[in-house]
Amino acid sequence: MPGREPAEPAERDAVASRGVQAPARRRVGPVAVLGEVLLSAGALILLFLGWKLWWNDALVASQQSDAASDLSTEWIEQDRTPGTHDGEPTPPAESPDPGPPVVDGTDYGNGDAFAVMYVPRFGEDSQRTIAEGIGLDVLSSFDLGVGHYPGTQMPGEVGNFAIAAHRSAYGGGMHEIEQLQLGDAIYIQTRDGWYTYRFRDLEYVTPESVEVLAPVPHHPDLEPTDRIVTLTSCNPLYSTAERIIAYGVLESWQPAAAGPPADIAAQVAAWGE
Repeated sequence: MPGREPAEPAERDAVASRGVQAPARRRVGPVAVLGEVLLSAGALILLFLGWKLWWNDALVASQQSDAASDLSTEWIEQDRTPGTHDGEPTPPAESPDPGPPVVDGTDYGNGDAFAVMYVPRFGEDSQRTIAEGIGLDVLSSFDLGVGHYPGTQMPGEVGNFAIAAHRSAYGGGMHEIEQLQLGDAIYIQTRDGWYTYRFRDLEYVTPESVEVLAPVPHHPDLEPTDRIVTLTSCNPLYSTAERIIAYGVLESWQPAAAGPPADIAAQVAAWGE
């Protein structure tokens, strides 16, 4: 009732004597404790996977893209400078016939950067640096991201210019590889110029199918006549069970002094801003 004073000790004892008892504390057994620990551990694992597969991937992708932009801009600025280029006269900016593609004959060591890949189908800021080697020191690098298979051809060379990148995590340089459509451009920039390849075919193979790296893929005994690029990555997403392979054929090339291909000139210009 309103205004009633709290019960005196004697009254509380009387209530207890009539059989009214305070609720007993619930005892927590070891199984319940283990369950709570497992639930907490599961939540932490999910948070870690989210960080690794999304947030960390986005951070690395941004850094790889910036590094590729810096390298591309550095080469472009060098060719805008009057004088010589690696000891040779700078070719004229306007050349109606650039001639056969220049092939870089440098013997690069593992991790040496020598090209930039840009695939518009992969989206904005998808440019990545290509370096020699396909180890994690290249593919998972903050500054690189795409690796060149040692022993395969170089950009513009007759045969197979074969490269690899992660499909997911560590920048995911080929995350959208399965979205390539017939005729999509695959641009490769080197110190010498720009090589435009066009996507032709896609296939799935086992990790042991190294014949895709042959100068003529799947036909190592044949003499190559085409200049192709082969992009390789893991499949499906977040798995290494198999490999997804994309092939492209060289359509054209132009020397560095001519600038980037017209279709991507605006995007490339933005890299240097």
